[in-house]
Amino acid sequence: METGSGAQTSMAGKTVVVTGGNAGIGEETALALARRGARVIFTARNPARGAAALSGLRERSGSELVELVDLDLASLASVRACADELRRRCPTIDVLINNAGLMLSRRAETADGLEMTLGVNHFGHFALTLRLVDRLVAGGGGRVVVVASDAHRLARAFDFDDLHARRRYSGMKAYSQSKLANVLFARELAARLDGRGVTVNALHPGLVRSSFAGGGDVSGAFAAFFALCARVGGISSAKGAQTSVHLACSPEVALTTGEYFYRCAPRRPAAAAQDAEAARRLWELSEALTGERLER
Repeated sequence: METGSGAQTSMAGKTVVVTGGNAGIGEETALALARRGARVIFTARNPARGAAALSGLRERSGSELVELVDLDLASLASVRACADELRRRCPTIDVLINNAGLMLSRRAETADGLEMTLGVNHFGHFALTLRLVDRLVAGGGGRVVVVASDAHRLARAFDFDDLHARRRYSGMKAYSQSKLANVLFARELAARLDGRGVTVNALHPGLVRSSFAGGGDVSGAFAAFFALCARVGGISSAKGAQTSVHLACSPEVALTTGEYFYRCAPRRPAAAAQDAEAARRLWELSEALTGERLER
């Protein structure tokens, strides 16, 4: 019997791309889909960690249909190279899961001069997705899954006036802004792809006990608070991956698009995430800053 996470759904013959599939919920998402028979191509920023994850995923899934592509979302040149490699390997892509993300205590910039958190969590994925849209359309019934967060609720409105946080930086504000951008992007992309056979949905994975925000990216009291919350109320990475897996393969949501999910069910996002004008403005800004356009 089909469950909410699509546990019995076969993905044999399907091609799935997962960004940041070398750790945390990305790795568990890749594992779950590989076990269902999908050809899973995951990306990693660090080649050594990616190679280790590749070996581990093949062993744990019992599938050789797991592949790795290098991707640094903090570099649009890397995004373009990754997209070119994916296009070379894949005449069609059935599911694209925009999973990778980060949170930083201190302000930093991408190789292209964008504020790092927004650059990685939104702009990099925006550029990658637009470069792969034709592959998603080609397969018929393609799905885009955007891993956002309920942290988007902390942003009352998207801050276009200080986009790169040059006047004032707060790690939590930057993160919540990027997650709001994720939801706005998913809703706008869903609207722009209407009638082309591709669905787009965003999700909140829950508070997950994983390596996210680790590795020195988040420090001080902010890091201690985040770690405490995850330890006390957090769920496992496998549980955190369930909604991503559900949106990737469940027949229940085959025609659902433009929605926000939590625990494998639709959930109403914050009012700021339903602002159609902000979504349009963010889209046009993203086109200008990445140089990417959605081909009609």
